[in-house]
Amino acid sequence: MDKYNAKNISILKLFCTFVLNMEQLSFFNVSGQTPGLPKDVLEYLPGFISSELADSLLSGFISTVPWKQKTIKMYNKEVITPRLSAWYGDPLSLDYSSIGKSIPLLWTTELLDLKHVVEAVAGINFNSVLLNYYRDGQDSVAWHSDNERVMGSHPVIASVSFGQVRGFDIRKKTDHRERYTVRLEHGSLLLMKGNLQSMWDHRIAKSNRPMGPRVNLTFRKIIGSSAQTLNG
Repeated sequence: MDKYNAKNISILKLFCTFVLNMEQLSFFNVSGQTPGLPKDVLEYLPGFISSELADSLLSGFISTVPWKQKTIKMYNKEVITPRLSAWYGDPLSLDYSSIGKSIPLLWTTELLDLKHVVEAVAGINFNSVLLNYYRDGQDSVAWHSDNERVMGSHPVIASVSFGQVRGFDIRKKTDHRERYTVRLEHGSLLLMKGNLQSMWDHRIAKSNRPMGPRVNLTFRKIIGSSAQTLNG
């Protein structure tokens, strides 16, 4: 991935430009979400990564990441996930076997650069990132919440999206009629925080419409123990 990284402006320089123009951005633009999005659990930042750089990163992730299709347990059944995934992180920071997880892949230069930029906005130091590759509209992730104890009771998760715009749906666990959708645009950042994981479920639904590829990165901080599986 270093081959194409050298051809782009540095991500840190890009972030400096982003900070200088933050007042011009509409953090909760109407075109990207349904009205009334609960701001205490979600913050949406469109245009977080420039279109040119986002194009390059998308192409690089698709072609160089060692993608795998995982099998997870849902409702007491083994299910093949309808998407490809890869997990990167700090391999020496935790005893991963004790928390029921495999050792993550080593950070790449591009992922570390993105991590530093995202941390400056999120106000938290992340030690892992889950990458999901949605090849077309049939790839998806079912309703779930990232409520693992390994991330604490009110985790902050930073989601960076590249490629095809997909709807990110959330619904209240106690009342499924209360739901909202954020259109995750190319180069956008979505911060999940507060009681989102304890009070809400989220998903990326399947679609029968023709859709291009999408890669999503969710930066996380692993702090405790659990035997559940990352979905993202």
